[in-house]
Amino acid sequence: MTDTSALFEAARAGDRASLARLMSLVERGGDDAREIGRLAYPFGGSAYTVGITGAPGAGKSTLTSATIAHMRSIELEVAVLAIDPTSPFTGGAILGDRVRMQDHATDPGVFIRSMATRGHLGGLSLAAPEAVRLLDALGRRWILVETVGVGQVEVEIAGKADTTVVVVNPGWGDSVQANKAGLMEIADVFVINKADRKGVDDTRRDLEQMLDLSEIPSGAWRPPIVTTVATDGRGVAELWNRINEHREVISTSGELERRRRHRLREELREIVARRLEQKAREICTGERWDGLTDDVIERVIDPWSAADDMLRGVDA
Repeated sequence: MTDTSALFEAARAGDRASLARLMSLVERGGDDAREIGRLAYPFGGSAYTVGITGAPGAGKSTLTSATIAHMRSIELEVAVLAIDPTSPFTGGAILGDRVRMQDHATDPGVFIRSMATRGHLGGLSLAAPEAVRLLDALGRRWILVETVGVGQVEVEIAGKADTTVVVVNPGWGDSVQANKAGLMEIADVFVINKADRKGVDDTRRDLEQMLDLSEIPSGAWRPPIVTTVATDGRGVAELWNRINEHREVISTSGELERRRRHRLREELREIVARRLEQKAREICTGERWDGLTDDVIERVIDPWSAADDMLRGVDA
């Protein structure tokens, strides 16, 4: 087993190579990841996470890069998790259109990690929050979680952030038609990026109408709509102000604490489910399993009774 304690202490002291190694272990899962989680958990609870999601091509990575630049201009340190479920690459490579983020790669106040599923039991839905907790424990107070697209995994991860930013473009309708409902549910701030193109007013009107139809309770936070041109930084300061405004509102109202409690409950439930799933795979092997399977095929026993027989005596 890797000496995770030594790596953790080195990372706490500011060693970026140790942090990168710890992130790889978290991404991979297994005993090392569990040990890192145990080490990190007592030091967490101070970071604020911002999820950035939206349709492919919306300019999320450019917007993320512009947001990093703005944060650094006001002397804030930031960590970025770039979520890429389909990537075959490992080791923190900056993928595809994220090449723009390389402008920040040598800045000691910025840590960027591209994260793929790899071998983690439960995939990114479990690895991502563990990575966030690790960064939190190591003193990163702002963490941006940026996703490649709007598939189920990406929306789920982005929606677990404290503030979720949904990025669309003018004329967005057809490109994310199938995902509008999920995006509407998780959005705390909408960004119409590439606002130097035609159709901004129509897109804003569509979003406002969808918000009207969503029946937001009186007095509750209504997601604002910000226009940006991420390539030159226009609108990014306003976006940052809206993120902070949302943080202030949910912190004061107690909503932030409620969200975090809910996320931990759901994560714990998923961990238990994944552990049971793994145990099920382990017991569904061997001669007894093969015999029961043959009996089901031959209609000697029904599948439910066979499952009861297989699970009899198992300490779940």
